Amino acid sequence: MGKKVFVGVDGCKAGWFAVFLEEENENGCRWKVELFPEFSCLVDFLKNNYGQADPLILIDIPIGLKYGGSGERLSDTGARSVLKARKSSIFPVPCREAIYEETYEKACEVNERLTGKRISKQAWNIVPKIRDVDSFLIKNENFREKVREVGPEICFQSFAGFPMKYPKKKVEGFLERKEVLASVCAFSDEVLRYALLKFRRKDLAKDDILDAFAAALTAKMGNIYGFTCVPYKPETDIKGLKIQMVYCECTEVRSRVSTKSNVKTNQSKKKR
Repeated sequence: MGKKVFVGVDGCKAGWFAVFLEEENENGCRWKVELFPEFSCLVDFLKNNYGQADPLILIDIPIGLKYGGSGERLSDTGARSVLKARKSSIFPVPCREAIYEETYEKACEVNERLTGKRISKQAWNIVPKIRDVDSFLIKNENFREKVREVGPEICFQSFAGFPMKYPKKKVEGFLERKEVLASVCAFSDEVLRYALLKFRRKDLAKDDILDAFAAALTAKMGNIYGFTCVPYKPETDIKGLKIQMVYCECTEVRSRVSTKSNVKTNQSKKKR
């Protein structure tokens, strides 16, 4: 089997933030962090930098859209049942017809007519990113099994064994999630420090870094221990896209996963 590269992706003000974890050997990996204005740029970066590696991309964005008022996505209702305490982080996704409307008012009108519900401002704010990934996957069928939807709050809950206590935008929320990442990854603080120094807060928020890193680690751990899928049997939308979230149930991970051996980064080590 060839090498693999595990990618966690989260939307940010500048576009997409991604954490790349490349298998180096069975005990270690190399990491990179990058910002991209569009999803296709991320894929180009993958091809140029990891051409021989098989990618698995976990991204915090809805993949697969309901059509014609056919109800809410089962992945969303299932994810809320998994999260329970933090289920509000999974908001209703607009239907396909509304996603491609040009204005918020028109999208709300279409969504309400077809589903009985208007669109939240939170959902509308990420519509450009939903379109970005949706249009890419419609055109690139070979990437459909390589790009999967993930919910970062489920990842953190799975790593920790319990829901996060604080909202991620609060200082306490950042620190508790940072601690959770450190409990499952020996070099997590190094990645966070580097990303915080490299990118401006007006382009990349602190919680975006955490979410993308959690997704990348989930991809890596899921490759070892297997994924849990929500729902188990996916829906398929009118464009042929799978509607399903994935995460790794980490009971075994919390006691066994160690990435301390032979850890290297792509960044040159400067004299401290």
